[in-house]
Amino acid sequence: MMVRPHPDPLPQERENGPQSVGETGIVGIFPSHAKLFPLPGGEGQGEGNPPVFLRNTFVWRRTFALICLFAFAATILCAATTNDLSDAEIQGRRLAQQLRNTRLENITNTGVFKIRDAKKRRLEIPVRFQITAAQADSPGWEACYETTGTNHWLLTISHSADQPNHYRLVRRDETADLTGNETAIPFAESDFWIADFGLEFLFWPEQKILKKEFHNNCACVVLESTNPHPATNGYGRVVSWIDEESGNIIEATAYDGSDKPLKEFNVKSLTKVNGHWQVEAVIMDNVQTGSRTRLEFDLKKSDGVRSDSAGAKPQPSPGG
Repeated sequence: MMVRPHPDPLPQERENGPQSVGETGIVGIFPSHAKLFPLPGGEGQGEGNPPVFLRNTFVWRRTFALICLFAFAATILCAATTNDLSDAEIQGRRLAQQLRNTRLENITNTGVFKIRDAKKRRLEIPVRFQITAAQADSPGWEACYETTGTNHWLLTISHSADQPNHYRLVRRDETADLTGNETAIPFAESDFWIADFGLEFLFWPEQKILKKEFHNNCACVVLESTNPHPATNGYGRVVSWIDEESGNIIEATAYDGSDKPLKEFNVKSLTKVNGHWQVEAVIMDNVQTGSRTRLEFDLKKSDGVRSDSAGAKPQPSPGG
């Protein structure tokens, strides 16, 4: 079937003759799209020009106009997605990235989980932990937490700059690699989840600075981290208080998927050892069950430090 030219050509065409693609109109505004959508043509056809039998027809003009319209709409949508982020969200993402990529120093220490469960029973579980920093100036590190009692657990967390944490859990000779919401499980029957030791909430895509305030005798930045796909019993949102001077998380409240308070984290007793500030204990309260775990560190046996200079407060590390 032969395609005939439009019976009533445009006035400009009657006066000036046929025009090639890209000379006027919407095609001239988006010249690159002519190359993105070339159609097969006859001999002597230029790049991006339609076949001879479609040139200057109503069908070609309408089709190309629709193509350009969709491309323009896609461009506007992408720009709107980027521009929708508020300053608080942009700064929140930057802060979370800085905390994730904080360079840690080598350290080996021992401690004990002092657990009071939901039935008020008390349990103490010795634990040994070691942090090994990456070589050179890389912010990467590997952290190992191992219980030394009869209930043996071994957790290894590997971190590389701007990459998700890798978790490996060994329990009763069974090994499991965990990611994302799979890390929302207790470690060694304590109130600390595996995700807590890797500060997993800092890897969520939604980060926002809520405010700055003086909290617990520290000038703090309050960061809200939101999990877009929380586990059934996991964290849906975490609000953390970050000491501006040291960058250390000194307090945090975790909410479940229904936005009800689930757990509260607190740093207790900063103690100076060999000219360096270190955390003596961290506490995790499960406000829904009433259980509590206090992780106490044996600072006298500490080998190595986390801070970068003498007298500085500790930098953020796995487990607080």
